[in-house]
Amino acid sequence: MSTCPPVFAQFEYFTYIEMANKSVYMAIPKNDVNVDEIIVKILNVGVSGLTFSSIVSAQEMANLLDLAKPLFMSQGSMVEVEAPVKICGDVHGQYADVLRLFDRGGFPPIVNYLFLGDYVDRGPQSLEVVTLFIAYKIKFPGNFFLLRGNHECGAINRVYGFLEEVTRRYGPKLGASLWNSFQLTFACMPYTALVSGRILCMHGGVSKRMKSLDQLRKLPRPVLDVPIPSLETDLLWSDPDEQVKGFEENTRGVGQVFGAEALSEITERLDVDLIARAHQVVQDGYEFFANKKLVTIFSAPHYCGSFNNAAAMMNLEMMFEENNVLLQKASKMLIRDEYSDIENGKAIWILWRGNWWVFSGEFGFKMLLWGI
Repeated sequence: MSTCPPVFAQFEYFTYIEMANKSVYMAIPKNDVNVDEIIVKILNVGVSGLTFSSIVSAQEMANLLDLAKPLFMSQGSMVEVEAPVKICGDVHGQYADVLRLFDRGGFPPIVNYLFLGDYVDRGPQSLEVVTLFIAYKIKFPGNFFLLRGNHECGAINRVYGFLEEVTRRYGPKLGASLWNSFQLTFACMPYTALVSGRILCMHGGVSKRMKSLDQLRKLPRPVLDVPIPSLETDLLWSDPDEQVKGFEENTRGVGQVFGAEALSEITERLDVDLIARAHQVVQDGYEFFANKKLVTIFSAPHYCGSFNNAAAMMNLEMMFEENNVLLQKASKMLIRDEYSDIENGKAIWILWRGNWWVFSGEFGFKMLLWGI
């Protein structure tokens, strides 16, 4: 979830080149990095009693980020993912909740994941979250997918907590250098994902500038400062609005708001069944829009300690022949699945074969909720 003052476009901040020309930048020597070791160390943060910067050195961090850039670039501006996969929304530095998410959903690579952006800012442990995610991406490139969110932009994460966290934990010079390296890596992240050819995913929302899936595949990268206005900005910032029919300016000061009619036109034009996005806190962790043509997913429970929201992930699963009888008999029902291992939570099957959803006939999904 992201808020931005209307003066967003007027933010003054030191650029990456300016950083190198000032005394705030410190070069970090390059060396080999052991990704497996980094994953283990991050997963044991808190258990060891050591600080993050003493567990993962600045050199290891810089090397990890260097490995991630060509990997992101190699997989395209729109990554194409096949079910089964779990789709997650904003996590915003809530590392303890990320571990709970994996505990309930399964750890990579046993489970495939697609995260929709906003890994940093606001929460207390952005470094743990984003470093673990990037390490997982490098270790399991075909099982773990990360989209760019609006907080993976320097103009935002220098203001809303990430820059302060990195410089506080690594010191002013090394921290500024690492923050710069993170921005260069974020600039390579994809904007969208297409799941099983039918579900289009992004962080923010659709845009009146969207013409085709090929257009999304060809969006240029790396881009440090996303141009305003642009299709890329809309993908990172836009929101659905029940009071709007077409597209209107967003009160955030950037991006657009769009209504049900505009969304329907976009899904027909792109020939997709569903838009899955994040970007906004929703009370139940997920919320539908426009007769279930769009779902908002938010994966940070009790967001910022100020909201009493649940968190959710969308669990896309392959459907097998033995499911058909059940689905045909219950075409207009919500079937509650039993998940005794999810404490204080619930799991809901949302039927795709009946009147609730009509997909390709190959997969269905359920929402896993926690943090209620």
